[in-house]
Amino acid sequence: MEQIALISDIHGNIPALTAVLDDIKQRGISRIFCLGDIVGKGPNSDLAVDIIKENCEISVMGNWDDLMNQDVDFEMARWSRKLLGKDRLAYLGTLPFSIEFMMSGKFIRLFHASPRSYYERIQPWDDYEKRLSMFGCSDLCQEKRQADIVGYGDIHNAFIQHLEGKTLFNVGSVGNPLDVTQASYVILEGEYGGVTEAPLNIQFVRVPYDIELAIQQAIDAVMPATEPYIRELRTAQYRGNARDK
Repeated sequence: MEQIALISDIHGNIPALTAVLDDIKQRGISRIFCLGDIVGKGPNSDLAVDIIKENCEISVMGNWDDLMNQDVDFEMARWSRKLLGKDRLAYLGTLPFSIEFMMSGKFIRLFHASPRSYYERIQPWDDYEKRLSMFGCSDLCQEKRQADIVGYGDIHNAFIQHLEGKTLFNVGSVGNPLDVTQASYVILEGEYGGVTEAPLNIQFVRVPYDIELAIQQAIDAVMPATEPYIRELRTAQYRGNARDK
């Protein structure tokens, strides 16, 4: 049995990322996958990229990661691009769309938001057919087949659901959780690469971290949109429409 730690949506929050990586290390887990949104929203996107490159076997593209190399013009994007610099922006541009593998006889697909887009937002309360579509594929995926198990990030809201014999889960957010004021990640445990049925476990982990330190780092960085970011970290309440978070 092998364990894989799945982290997502770091958003430049280094105290949260450090706490999660420390917890993963204490558990003796060496394989870490990141499901995107390393950057944006928080104050230290540059450090987050460096730490993810050093600690994660692979990271997929998130919507904020994609935005950094797109022609969009809003204050947080401009600020983050300047912080990241040329080499880190180039790294973000190389991130793949998905991670796909067999584990304990199940085909698992991991991506940031949906099998079709970095930006399509799927919530646990969305229509049944919309959630069921998460097991499908698109030209962006590696294999053109339905997944048995799908894990994703994007919504900052950890959950697990079983739909027609398949499993859909969200790993939550490391750096900007919007359900509980603790960093969130998931551990997959099973026979990695195994094509025959074997035990498989999906474990959700919550890690407390120094929220006030993360807030002070945002203040010290004179970051755009600091106040809504601070409110989100302290309350786990989304700054916009709660139904769209």
